[in-house]
Amino acid sequence: MLAGLPVLTQIGETFAGRVAASLLTAIGLPELIVQTQEQFESMAIELATRPELKAAIKDKLVENRLTKPLFNTKLYTRHIESAYASMYQRHQSGLLPDHIYVTE
Repeated sequence: MLAGLPVLTQIGETFAGRVAASLLTAIGLPELIVQTQEQFESMAIELATRPELKAAIKDKLVENRLTKPLFNTKLYTRHIESAYASMYQRHQSGLLPDHIYVTE
């Protein structure tokens, strides 16, 4: 993504698919996350045959890179430190691991 190239991913149970989906969500490009192999193939063909669609997505990527938290290192650091603190607090309280939601 940092190279300015859109990434298309199929979310599922694989680590790579879930990480890619997370990154696409963080950069504001959820339209590049598909659920099935058929959707993946269809979107890949669309991106390959519709240069205006690919250009629009690339433009959105360039714009979002400056406004979304994915490339904001200071914000990311605050968020991950907050998540670690929440995990530690849960552990110290004898609670089982659970989802942690970090807000600004």
